[in-house]
Order: sequence, then structure tokens, then C-alpha cells
Amino acid sequence: METKKPANIDEYIGTFPDEVQEILEKIRMTIQKAAPDAKEKISYSMPAFEQNGIVVYFAAFKNHIGLYALPSGHEEFKEELSKYKSGKGSVQFPLKDKMPYDLITKIVKFRVKENLEKAKKK
Repeated sequence: METKKPANIDEYIGTFPDEVQEILEKIRMTIQKAAPDAKEKISYSMPAFEQNGIVVYFAAFKNHIGLYALPSGHEEFKEELSKYKSGKGSVQFPLKDKMPYDLITKIVKFRVKENLEKAKKK
């Protein structure tokens, strides 16, 4: 069975149970507030925010929310992220725990600044 790729973030969020939709919507608003000039898009079938390049992706899974701030965003906040399961460019926030919205804000602001600096050098 082929799954239809979401056309936008609203469609993506709408595919999850209500309690997960609430968390995803709050993460979306957290990112929008931290990066007000970033544009929303779907990339790799995940919600993404773009401003001078990708700022961050996020996605919901059965037991966690994945946040993808590319390696630099994770490297910069290595200590704060150390209590979460993570990979080179990803971190998993368990759905059973309180979402670290303040940390997400800091990561997004860092990535916006980083992308802006990269854009200036071009």
C-alpha cells in the first residue's frame, strides 16, 4: 500500500492522533516564534523550516518526536541533549516526557543565526 506524501505541514500533523497533533502543533508554533522569517515546507516527507537553507526538520513516531537540526545544532547543544537518544543529526524526545520547548527554541535560533552567517559568506 502506497502512503500519500503530505502536501503541507497541516496535512502531516492531521495524520496523527489528537494528543500527538497537539504536541506537533506546539512544536510548530515554537519554531515559528523562534524563526519568524522561516518558510514552512515538507522535505523528506517531514515538516521543515527553511531560511537561508534548512533550519530544522521535525517528525512524529510511535514513541517520540524526532528533531533534526543537522549536525551543528546537535553539536552546539550536546550537553542539554545528552539525556535524549540521538544520532549525528537527530534527537528523540519521548512522547511520554514533557517536550523541551525552551531547548527547541534555543536550537532553532542557533540554526537561523548559523544559516544567516553562511549566507553572508557566499
